[in-house]
Amino acid sequence: MHDLLIKGGTVVDGTGASARTADIAVAGGIVTAVGKVEGPARRIINAEGALVLPGWVDIHTHYDGQATWDPELTPSSLHGVTTTVFGNCGVGFAPVRPGSEPYLINLMEGVEDIPGTVLAEGVDFRWESFPEYMDVVAETPRTMDVGTQVPHGVLRFYVMGERGADHETVPTADEIAEMRDLAEAALRAGALGISTSRTTKHKAADGRMTPGLSADQAELFGLAEAMRRADAGVFQCNTDFGPGEYGILEDVARHSGRPLSVLLLQIDREPRRWRETLDSIERSNRAGMEVRGQVGCRPIGVMMGLDTSMNPFATHPAWKTIAELTPAARIAALRDSDLRLRLIEERPADSYTKFMAYGLTRASEFTPGFDYEPLPAETIDARAHTAGRSPWDLALESMLKYDGKGLLFFPFENYSDGNLAVIRKLLLSPHTVCGLGDGGAHVATLCDAGYPTFLLSYWARDRIKGPRLPLEHLVRKQTAATAQSYGLHDRGQLEPGFRADINVVDFDALQVTRPEIVYDLPAGGKRLVQGAEGYLHTFVSGVEVRSMGEFTGARPGRLLRGATALPSTTRTAA
Repeated sequence: MHDLLIKGGTVVDGTGASARTADIAVAGGIVTAVGKVEGPARRIINAEGALVLPGWVDIHTHYDGQATWDPELTPSSLHGVTTTVFGNCGVGFAPVRPGSEPYLINLMEGVEDIPGTVLAEGVDFRWESFPEYMDVVAETPRTMDVGTQVPHGVLRFYVMGERGADHETVPTADEIAEMRDLAEAALRAGALGISTSRTTKHKAADGRMTPGLSADQAELFGLAEAMRRADAGVFQCNTDFGPGEYGILEDVARHSGRPLSVLLLQIDREPRRWRETLDSIERSNRAGMEVRGQVGCRPIGVMMGLDTSMNPFATHPAWKTIAELTPAARIAALRDSDLRLRLIEERPADSYTKFMAYGLTRASEFTPGFDYEPLPAETIDARAHTAGRSPWDLALESMLKYDGKGLLFFPFENYSDGNLAVIRKLLLSPHTVCGLGDGGAHVATLCDAGYPTFLLSYWARDRIKGPRLPLEHLVRKQTAATAQSYGLHDRGQLEPGFRADINVVDFDALQVTRPEIVYDLPAGGKRLVQGAEGYLHTFVSGVEVRSMGEFTGARPGRLLRGATALPSTTRTAA
């Protein structure tokens, strides 16, 4: 008898094959048949008129802390994500020496914009080694499977102490050997990779650059050697791709013999660098290496509102008088016309305000049904100019809407050309996978954990300002492609023998919802949450975790440990 039978849905199986009408049978958490399936089942779902898809596999999140207190891992679980990987960009919480926890919190707060007060209360640090951290993560049943990586910055600090926090300090040969041995032990315990950050955008909360920023070849080769010895793991890196940088990372991957995964996006100061990097990735793959660029599916942008971490008036003396008020009290104070006039007309002469003046030339009001491909004429600055108003006046008016919950969307990456043509090219490349959602990070600034939902609804159905992309291609990009890039060859496809991680979706209704600020983090911390509509059922290993937009209470998710993520078939890691 089947445990579950999903009948008559439009199956997009994750392989890239054409959509087809089929039944899917599940037993023991595994897909057992796809096609015309007969026989009794403990549960039958009529999926006629709905899409039946693999669960989304999100390889770029920062739930390192949240995974220790939140078994539901929202907001990713709201968007049909059934497997997630954290420990990216060289930051995390293990290994850790007793007494050094504040630095790890300081590093995560600065790099990933998660308030230190939230982390200090939420993360209990019941571990020292990385394998011990994994054991703690494994204790909690959850709504999805999770995997983690060894963060280079944290490893460096553990071995070198305060010297390790200074990226310009070169470790000794013995320290490199210790980092290698600890990383190897973590990989053998099941870590899915090693991550590092080599971008100047990343700083600790105290202003120091990320520890691995300028690590030399000897240090990076020590990490590569750990991967070579364990014959496991992906090397993940966030970098600015300055002169010679790709060659350094390519050498690391070549020395390790393991896959390389790098963030790939368009930046304003070098708007064509993405093309040069993608060309290099293509050459590496033609040479027999395994390199993937992690790409986004919409602009990376800051949400600005009266209660978010960033707003155009944040450094204004008049704003500072109301910044610590409750949201309701702040709205009441802004009814004072004199206060509003001061905010609009008396701008401070500081670098932040200067940057925000530029921001208003890029930012648009986040209206109902917001199109993430806004035109230049839709920016706050352009609309204000047309109306003969101050852009600061229009910005404040926009944020005061919806009972003070109005938002402005300021795209600062992946939007240099004012359209999504570059993103489309990145999504079409066979050498890229989806991977810029940052779930769990930038909690009151960005709101991109809903990427999988947006990827499907916008690019396959809603885009009107350029060509769309085939549904089957998009599904593969966020399922089989992402899973395989991390050696998770037992998921991401709806085929016999694969894990029954499944989304049943009303495609016509599928959409991201309006972002909103909620106060549900430890210590009363706030975050932006963007939910989803259109998910009818989400199954993890054949167990339903979400039904008609609500959690079922079931928590079949587990910690993935390297080789244990492989199926019990003859498939092997790439």
